[in-house]
Amino acid sequence: SAQELIRFAKERGTAVVLVGHVTKDGSIAGPRVLEHMVDTVLSFEGERSHQYRILRAIKNRFGGTDEIGVFSMQTEGLAEVGNPSSLFLTHRDDAMTGATVFPALEGTRPVLVEIQALTVRLASGATPRRAVVGWDSGRLAMILAVLEARCGLSFSNAEVYLNIAGGYRVQDPAADLAVAAALISAMSERPVPVDAVAFGEVALSGEIRPVAHGPLRLKEASKLGFERALVPASMTGEKSGMKLSGFKTLASFVDHMMGRG
Repeated sequence: SAQELIRFAKERGTAVVLVGHVTKDGSIAGPRVLEHMVDTVLSFEGERSHQYRILRAIKNRFGGTDEIGVFSMQTEGLAEVGNPSSLFLTHRDDAMTGATVFPALEGTRPVLVEIQALTVRLASGATPRRAVVGWDSGRLAMILAVLEARCGLSFSNAEVYLNIAGGYRVQDPAADLAVAAALISAMSERPVPVDAVAFGEVALSGEIRPVAHGPLRLKEASKLGFERALVPASMTGEKSGMKLSGFKTLASFVDHMMGRG
């Protein structure tokens, strides 16, 4: 039984290797007995086409589960990546339309990632496609709806493609404003400044709301050479060494992006 295996391992000081099934979403299949037996459950994530892997703690009796480790596959084996942001940012000497940098958080560890958007206008009557890699498709639909209903932008006759560079997955609602910036930039063909980051949560009312750990996000962006940040209006008083542009509503943010104010 499970208790006998635990007692054997503790009495003998021996490691016990257990083999179990894992479902498609990465969780352990079947009863939770296997997870209850151990002190820590770790998950190694990453796409086969990328050389890096992300180590997450799903369960940890001796610490938090809100941290990650990033490793790169080298010829001699896995090596720790000291600056994960360098993995997820493309070469950014020149401003590109449809690209925005977002300071994501993994627990208390900030990681800068690039959000890329592409819009393609279709002939009248064609059904537009929405494709998302690395973000929630439902969240994208919400941002598009707010941009149409509150800001007067039309995406109904355009295909929309959204990608998180490097295969990274973002679940942070603070990415709303960065996604909106990438979409507006792609549609208007006006690039986001290459030295700027963006973050903030967008409500259905069009309000841009503050997010957790704003100063920590700004600190990481400043450390990597970014000089400007597009943030919720309530954050403009933060001391970060960066030029902060605050916005109360998504409509005012659209005006700024389109050069109307």
